[in-house]
Amino acid sequence: MPWIPAKLRDQKVFARCTDDGKLVAQGGRVEIRYKPTDGRAYQAALANLEVRDGEAVLPEEHCVAGEAVPRTEKEKKAASAKKAVAAAETLPKDAYVAYADGACSGNPGPAGLGVLLTTPTGEKHEAYEFLGNATNNVAELTAIMRVLEAVDPSAKVVVHTDSQYSIGVLTKGWKAKANVELVAKIVALVKAHKGLKIVYVPGHAGVAGNERADELAREAVSSRGTTKLPTLGAS
Repeated sequence: MPWIPAKLRDQKVFARCTDDGKLVAQGGRVEIRYKPTDGRAYQAALANLEVRDGEAVLPEEHCVAGEAVPRTEKEKKAASAKKAVAAAETLPKDAYVAYADGACSGNPGPAGLGVLLTTPTGEKHEAYEFLGNATNNVAELTAIMRVLEAVDPSAKVVVHTDSQYSIGVLTKGWKAKANVELVAKIVALVKAHKGLKIVYVPGHAGVAGNERADELAREAVSSRGTTKLPTLGAS
């Protein structure tokens, strides 16, 4: 489908059109690009676009193929999940891949953690642990700690978490105002694992590994039970 130069609030854009230059709208919105080389596909209200008389219709290849830019929070969350899945598919083949999550009934309240861990050979291990009365941050942190305790420091490991707090205090130098001893213990484990990556994944966004870790964490809370990960990756 071709393009035609248009104005969007006095800014030049390229808008989808028919072969005879008429704007193509779906649900009252038209796909646009701000630059021909920009792969971000935006949607503009038809009423906000102005095409001057005499503008030449441009071929489809004038603008690179694009990916829709999410507009709503739901769309943004879905896009983040898609990127997380894509990133997981490109992980090193020799890495241990873990999803670690925490759950809390009340905050603080009865808390638990869940872990789904896949070895480089594709073997899967699941674990959950009831933590008693704790906060959600403690549950999230402890889930990551259990992965690092189970996997030998010499092995490559990628840990997925939906806790921005955990990533901040463990890898970004955020100062912990609570859970100071726990954070210090995990930071020491992080430093010992030279092949470690801690990756953010959006929670409750349909990422299978994270959803399963969440289920395990909730199972820990409901059952008050604990299962442990085996020791992995030792040379």
